[in-house]
Amino acid sequence: MKKVILSVLFLFASASVFSQKKEVDLIIKSANIIDVKTGKIITGKAIAIKDGTIVTVFNEKQISGYNSKQILDGKGKYLIPGLWDMHMHFGGGDSLINENKNLLPLFLAYGITTVRDAAADISPSVLQWRDELAAGKLLGPRIFTSGPKLEGYKSVWKGDIEVGNTKEIELALDSLQKMHVDFVKITDNTLKPDLFLEAIRLARKRGYKVSAHIPSALTMEQIAHAGLSSVEHLGYALKAGSKVEKEISDEVAAGTLRGKAFNQKVMQTFDETAALAAYRNMAKHGMYLTPTLSLNYILTYFEKDNHKNDSYLQYIGKGLQKTYEGRVKRVEQDDAEAIAFRHELFEKTVTTLPLLQKAGVKILAGTDAGYLNSYAYPGIGLHTELELLVKYGLTPLQALQASVVNSPEFLGKKEYGSIAPGKRADILLLDENPLKNISATQKIFIVITAGKVLNRSTLNSMLEEVKNSQ
Repeated sequence: MKKVILSVLFLFASASVFSQKKEVDLIIKSANIIDVKTGKIITGKAIAIKDGTIVTVFNEKQISGYNSKQILDGKGKYLIPGLWDMHMHFGGGDSLINENKNLLPLFLAYGITTVRDAAADISPSVLQWRDELAAGKLLGPRIFTSGPKLEGYKSVWKGDIEVGNTKEIELALDSLQKMHVDFVKITDNTLKPDLFLEAIRLARKRGYKVSAHIPSALTMEQIAHAGLSSVEHLGYALKAGSKVEKEISDEVAAGTLRGKAFNQKVMQTFDETAALAAYRNMAKHGMYLTPTLSLNYILTYFEKDNHKNDSYLQYIGKGLQKTYEGRVKRVEQDDAEAIAFRHELFEKTVTTLPLLQKAGVKILAGTDAGYLNSYAYPGIGLHTELELLVKYGLTPLQALQASVVNSPEFLGKKEYGSIAPGKRADILLLDENPLKNISATQKIFIVITAGKVLNRSTLNSMLEEVKNSQ
């Protein structure tokens, strides 16, 4: 009788211990976890994921305390948060909607788990994809979008909301609010400088982050004072570093300085001391900057590689490829003198990158990939961007931070940015250490998006499907 009682007690105790185990969907063990905020590599830890969220990072020796539907062995691999492309474009008109949608798995297959769409002319589709992705009904990167951007009358860009006075700016912002856009984008093709500043102020008053191209008739001080959140493209930092920036702005406003003469004066008057002062003021105002080196690099050195035989074109629809023609034809017309000048301008511009970093301006990694932007590819383009950021002055850690730390911080998305409890389970397992060689971001072993595991075989199948859909 005593033996029976002891057996029952033992079974009860065993069942009790089993019932106390934590139920999770996925555990990743034995990986080298990279803390992208500090650059430290953490070992001996495992990650538990449930319902697309990291629930805990725990001592690997305690793994017996968990019941998991799946366990991944990450031994010898390096684990980082999923990458963000903070400047890309969906677009090209309704006839290219399907080709744009095919970019979603392409991004994901290259480890880009989040993108920021910096204005589109197919916004209804993009907004629908955004909501379907967030609900888990569609496979691809999480999308944050500005919807259509604000411009002046008769802009060269398609799909803009054109405004010419304060009332029209307010109505435009009303329409963007109804779309539930994630931020506001403003460009300067025909929008008058005073209305440009007014649009920034009014959008910020409504609580929006605002990204923009900058009118050459305005100084960076004026832009910062108005409250711009992010500057798109590095070229604007070069002008801001001129010791006569105000004079240049006034000459542009008067119509006496433009084109090549403008760029020559900016380069000739660039001054590191003036630049650091301007950049520190940007940092003081909390401004970010997205360099988008990729497209400029491609066009600058187009005579060395015209990219027309890139194998990656197998993933890009013919309609999207056709949108590349405008920029391509322009650079193909350049003579030797023009080619030399574009080299000089680009190489001078990229000297601002380490100065911006030194001054405390937070850099965002974005490609300008998408329609119109010749051979700046969705997917692989972000890895190229990271390589260029390092080539021109950032450390591999700073380049990673530009993608996975600064990006969610800019949008106020606290559920991203690190491998920690409460963070979204967007994760890459890499074969090599990207802190030693930034190109290791391309050595993808596994992509995890919202807790869903995509192994190398699955990623290859996704690429094959994209290719076959063209």
